[in-house]
Amino acid sequence: MSENRHGIDDLLTLMAVLRDPEQGCPWDLKQDWDSIVPHTLEEAYEVADAIERRAWGELPGELGDLLFQVAYYSQFASEEGRFDFHDVVHTLTAKMVRRHPHVFPDGTLASRRPPGVSAEQVETRQVNSRWESLKAEERVERTEADAGVSVLDDVPRTLPALSRAAKLSKRAARVGFDWPDATGVIAKIREELDEVEQALAEGNRRHAAEEVGDLLFAVTNLARTLKADPEQCLRDTNAKFERRFRHVERALAERGMTTRDVDLDTMERHWQEAKRLESSVSPISAEPTEPSSGGDRP
Repeated sequence: MSENRHGIDDLLTLMAVLRDPEQGCPWDLKQDWDSIVPHTLEEAYEVADAIERRAWGELPGELGDLLFQVAYYSQFASEEGRFDFHDVVHTLTAKMVRRHPHVFPDGTLASRRPPGVSAEQVETRQVNSRWESLKAEERVERTEADAGVSVLDDVPRTLPALSRAAKLSKRAARVGFDWPDATGVIAKIREELDEVEQALAEGNRRHAAEEVGDLLFAVTNLARTLKADPEQCLRDTNAKFERRFRHVERALAERGMTTRDVDLDTMERHWQEAKRLESSVSPISAEPTEPSSGGDRP
């Protein structure tokens, strides 16, 4: 390994210089807490995209871009005397040690489980239950001075709408505000769809749009009931739609045509051909893929 490789201290030095009033970059000096948030969200999506495409060669760069956002916020905080990057690392490490008593039994980073107890032998359900319990305790500690404590506290408003809907409904479900099974959710979806149709029949598009939001929330609940991540479900469908539509375009191009040259029936015929080709190559599994993040973990 090269001795000239940069380390985390180099990154922090870089960030400090970029923000230096005399030596820094004019663009970086203009940034503040709010202006960087859109970049942070974009970088997180680019990490997810690289992983989905298995673009391993791109991933270090994308992860670096995401880490740069953390350095940015830490620099803002340091300039304002609030905290610095090392406080971020300390807070994160302490929190994760605290939330993993099955790994660090003495509550210290140096402690370990007794010899002979493997990760496979630790009951996953108990681990997740303990994780959620610890998170709940932390929420109460953060808001104990606030009389309006809610189980919905600290669900980030900047999450993608589907992901936030899933988290909100999951929090409510923990205290019993939930359907007993998927049947109730499906009935709710039908109810919401009926309300969309009624609003459209009345010519009230604004009300129809509101009801579409209710419909999407109900569908999100169905995904949660099936232990599926609604955001990933839609991302998969987006990818599937893109594959099939590109097949339509290629099929038409082979005949010297584009989508502007044919009617809907022709495009639909090629669309159905794409579906048949996909089903013959990769049959759909009957079992949903459960989220791998261990539930509502950050």
